[in-house]
Amino acid sequence: MNIIAFNGSPRPGGNTELLLIEALKPLYEAGHDIRVFQLSTMSIKPCQDCGGCVTTGICIQKDEMQKIFDAIREADRIILASPIFFFGVTAQAKAMIDRCQAFWCEKYLLKKDIAAGPHGRKGLLLLVGGMKKGDGKECASATAKAFFRTVSVPEHEVLFYGGVDAKGDILKHPTALMDAREAGKRLGT
Repeated sequence: MNIIAFNGSPRPGGNTELLLIEALKPLYEAGHDIRVFQLSTMSIKPCQDCGGCVTTGICIQKDEMQKIFDAIREADRIILASPIFFFGVTAQAKAMIDRCQAFWCEKYLLKKDIAAGPHGRKGLLLLVGGMKKGDGKECASATAKAFFRTVSVPEHEVLFYGGVDAKGDILKHPTALMDAREAGKRLGT
C-alpha cells in the first residue's frame, strides 16, 4: 500500500512527531511504501482563492504543493498529524489543507473523485494539545474531516491527547504511544 503522512508540527521531535513515528512503525514493519511530509520545512503558499482551479481542478500556483497533490492522488492511506494551536490545526497543516481547494473543485464542480484503488482509501488524524478540554479537538477534527472528505477518504480514525504541551510530554501519557501503534496497524489493513 501507498501511505502518506503529513506532520503539521513546527517543532522537530515534538509530541506530534513522536506520536506520528509510533503510528508509522507497524506500517514500515509491514513493508508499505511510506512518504512523510514535514510541512514546516516545505514552501507552500497559502490559497489565494484566485479561481484558477475552478475549471480544471488543478492549482495554478507552483511550489512544493505539487509534490503533495501527486502523493494524495496515489495514496491508499493518509495520516494527518498536528498539534492544536488556538483550537485548530497548525498554520502549516492549514495551508496544505486550504490548497486542496483544487481537489474540492475537481470533486464537487467537475464531478471527478480520486480513484480509490484496490485497497480503498482510509485516514488517520493524530491531534495533540496542551488544553485538557476537547474544544480544540472538535474544531481541528472538523477541519480534518473536510480535508479527508475532499481528498476522497471516506473514513478516518481520530486520536486526540489533551494536556500534552511541553516537548516530550506525550512520552509520559500511559497509552498514547501504544494507541498510535495500534491505530497504525489498523490503518494498514
